[in-house]
Order: sequence, then C-alpha cells, then structure tokens
Amino acid sequence: MKRVVLALGGNALGDNLHEQMIAVKIAAKAIADLIEEGYEIIITHGNGPQVGMINLAMETATKVDNSLFYIPMSVCVAMSQGYIGYDIQNALREELLSRNINKPVATIITQTIVDKNDPAFNNPTKPIGAFYTKEEANEMSKRGYDMTEDAGRGYRRVVASPKPIGIVESETIRTLVESGHVPITVGGGGIPVRVTDVRHLKGTSAVVDKDFASAKLAEELNADMLVILTAVEQVAINFGKENQKWISKMSVEDAKNYIKEGHFAPGSMLPKVEAALTFVESGLNRKALITMLEKAKDGLAGKTGTVICS
Repeated sequence: MKRVVLALGGNALGDNLHEQMIAVKIAAKAIADLIEEGYEIIITHGNGPQVGMINLAMETATKVDNSLFYIPMSVCVAMSQGYIGYDIQNALREELLSRNINKPVATIITQTIVDKNDPAFNNPTKPIGAFYTKEEANEMSKRGYDMTEDAGRGYRRVVASPKPIGIVESETIRTLVESGHVPITVGGGGIPVRVTDVRHLKGTSAVVDKDFASAKLAEELNADMLVILTAVEQVAINFGKENQKWISKMSVEDAKNYIKEGHFAPGSMLPKVEAALTFVESGLNRKALITMLEKAKDGLAGKTGTVICS
C-alpha cells in the first residue's frame, strides 16, 4: 500500500465559508477515489483566505473595543485548522460511508517547528489582515508589529514565512495512519512554533508555506509520494508564451535548471516545485506529483500530472 501526502490547493477550499462547504464535497469525492484505490492518504491544506478572514475579524474587534487584545497569528492559524478540518472531515466521512468504506477521519491541530534564526524573520514579506491608515500603522509599529505600504491601498501587517524544520505531531499522525485512519493535518502549513526548551513550544508570528510543511511531513512519515494539488494539470516551462511546453516528468537536475532559468513564478509554481524537490531529495525512491485535484487519481496512475523524481 502506497503512503501519499495529499496537499490540497486553495481552489479546493473556496474563498469563504459558503464556497468552502461546496468545495470540500467536491474534494471529498476525489480523495475517496484514492482511498478506494488502496492508497494511505494523509490530507494537508492551505488556509490563506480563511486565516486572513479570522485575523481581519480579530483586528476589527480590537478597533471597536480597545480592551480587547490582538490575537497572535499562531492562534489564528490554529482556529483556521479547526474549522477547515471540521468541514473536510465531515464531507469525507459522508462520502466514504456512501461507498460503504468505514474509515475514520480526524483533524489534528498541528504545530510546525521553525528556527528562530531563520533569515525570513529579518525580512517579513507575507501581508495579512486589514488595511490601515499611516497613522494607525505607526501606532501598530509602536506595538511591535511589522507594517508595510501595500500598492497604494493602505498599510498592512506583514509576517515572516520561515522554512519548517519539524512537525511536532508527526508520531501521532503516523499512529493514526497505521491504524487505518485518514488524518487531516498541517493546515495552513501548521501553527509556527519555536522550541524554547525541552518542554516548551512558543507560538511565533509567522506563516509557514503549506507545501513545504507538507514536504516535511511526508519526509517524517516516510511517505512514498507527495502530491501537490494546484489549478493546472501539469507544470509548464515558458508558461503563457508561444513556446509554452507542458512537462510530464522532471528529474531533480531538470527542475533545478528550470528554476535557475526563471520558468516558475514566485508565489505561484516556484514554491510548489521547490517543496517537491525537498521531499524527493530527502530519501531514496521518493517522488512528487504536481497536478490538479480532479486529475489526482490519473496522476497517481501515471497518466497525467508532472512527476519529479531523482
């Protein structure tokens, strides 16, 4: 039985609660297809619109009531994991039972360890939350928040995006998988935490890329394949140009050359390819697949998608 970490893209969740409830039912059918084929599936997912919505609601509340405190980003990520997981697990459970598959599904509130010395902390780049006036931004800066002007629309808070160095709950996730459960985990890249001593984990104001976190989880679970789901069926070079070419298979060397040549857009396909590379290079006989949700079954069967291997 092949063990697969399946990283759902943002298009599998929608942009608001109503869209999410519809989207997860579609995702559940595709995931159930893979479970029916006999794959051990570990589900991960993004949380971009959702964590932004939570953060915005909390920031708005503090503007209305000065006695309220800002909610740390780590807590916002935890909240998003809970409510996204709630919808995914119920939709998938219902779909599995409709196929007479009795397989428990559970959401794990997951923490991702980051290095306090990661250079990303010196250059916060990920905008989150509400827009502020210059005066409000100055006040936020006095409270210790990093603020930046955003394309003439106002000022926004920015946080760092450090690389994951470990998944705290990976052994719990492994136990669930080996017991026949389907875990939903590393939501939004996981709650970013720093190890302050052997007992204590401290949440930090950051967001972890969910594809890199999924790659780290796949490594720690010794998965056979990491599947990164996105909006396109295959990875392309010269994307959007007359000489655009879809790629069905890339070696590690090919992928690194394409990255050097600038074929993959930062913030779009580049981090997905880079995350795939980190997993493939983490051990022997490991592969990564990049494709769209609707094509995941065909991709795992070798019929489509872009496979990255050593």
